[in-house]
Amino acid sequence: MLLADVIGSDAPAVDVTALAYDNRVVTPGTLFFCVPGFTRDGHDFADDAIARGAVALVVQRPLDLGVPEILVDDVRAAMAPAAAALAGDPTARLTTVGITGTNGKTTTAFLVRALLEAGGRSTGLLGTVTAVVGGEEHAVARTTPEAIDLQRTFADMLAAGDEAVVMEVSSHALALHRADAIHWSAAVFTNLTQDHLDFHADMEDYFLAKRRLFEAGPEVAVIDVDDPYGARLAADLPDAVRIGLDAPDAQVRARVVGADASGSRFAVGELELRTALPGRFNVRNALAAVVVARELGVDDATIAAALPRAGRVPGRFEPVEEGQPFAVIVDYSHTPDSLENALRAAREIADGRVIAVFGAGGDRDRAKRPLMGAAAAGGADVAIITSDNPRNEDPEAIIAAVAEGAPEAERVVDRRAAIERAVALARPGDVVVVAGKGHEQGQEFEGGRKVPFDDVTVAREALRARVVA
Repeated sequence: MLLADVIGSDAPAVDVTALAYDNRVVTPGTLFFCVPGFTRDGHDFADDAIARGAVALVVQRPLDLGVPEILVDDVRAAMAPAAAALAGDPTARLTTVGITGTNGKTTTAFLVRALLEAGGRSTGLLGTVTAVVGGEEHAVARTTPEAIDLQRTFADMLAAGDEAVVMEVSSHALALHRADAIHWSAAVFTNLTQDHLDFHADMEDYFLAKRRLFEAGPEVAVIDVDDPYGARLAADLPDAVRIGLDAPDAQVRARVVGADASGSRFAVGELELRTALPGRFNVRNALAAVVVARELGVDDATIAAALPRAGRVPGRFEPVEEGQPFAVIVDYSHTPDSLENALRAAREIADGRVIAVFGAGGDRDRAKRPLMGAAAAGGADVAIITSDNPRNEDPEAIIAAVAEGAPEAERVVDRRAAIERAVALARPGDVVVVAGKGHEQGQEFEGGRKVPFDDVTVAREALRARVVA
């Protein structure tokens, strides 16, 4: 494809066969985007990209390195439309659903995919836990890939026979233009609570980043107006479908009929539904999925039959069973609001106490740490603060900050020992919630060192050891 067709400018007649933002993957015929990153500047690697075969550069400052340069105000903003053009604008031929919010994105995405598949559409998935292309799972590096990778994946989905894609859309991706140049069939807003304030200046900045998904002009917008930020967003989008459990202005409301460890029963008007996911917060996620599926043409009978069969999401209120007389739940809840929701759901199914094992990540939003502690102190009978992903911080210092909100909590720095402690304390009827890491398969320590660690596996080992003892 000619450079002018890719970048949309009066560019020299140069053939472009690939795009890259990483000089190490440049091949002959590549258009190289000199992205100013957080730790490195792509402009500093342009000469190496040329040596590897780059035929042109997209830059924010002139480099004069002997190949055509496209000067733009924002290299990241230029990347998405170029990626879409070279990939053949794949989302123009896909039913594309984007889900954004602080909590619930992954579960809602899994549920929407299950309902669309039940409705007869082969559906891809992109998110925090996994990517599914043509029915095959692939590992993911981040919730929303960079635009070049994203558009290439959409093209792969079409080639593999997918007709639709459901994807989580992070605030980082929206702020950094990764999700630009996508034709959205539907967009969902779940909620907004404190998180990522290490990246966003404040909650307003965080909200405005999420809002960008709806400014992109989705054909259908589904917004949970029980959430204050959702209500604010919906007020500016009169055509949005307003959903909720409690809000009086919700157009589509779910009424919870019952819930236990095996799931939840709820009604949407005259339609009675069941999900294998317990807790009011999961009813909200299921409601969003149901409304999106309806808007995209899936009939109620199909929805009612498919929703109970939609599998649990790894690390999202995932039960660990070894025949013990109490429940052990692993959950990704890593924000104050999501931890509060998980503990509330645990309380609904507990005959005894709720025991929480939790922490907070290093090199991330520090202001939420005491709020995490307060959520555990208010929702659990026994709280054990431990390490999450300490990264480049002192684990004990992180735990001390969390403990400001839960001064009575136990402190066990080693995460394995903390999980073992919770399992040892549990009595019949109790519910142990291991929160914070969910599906993650490792702990991150100083210098980028990652040690294999899986909460589900460790909890299972602790249960087996207790049974043996």
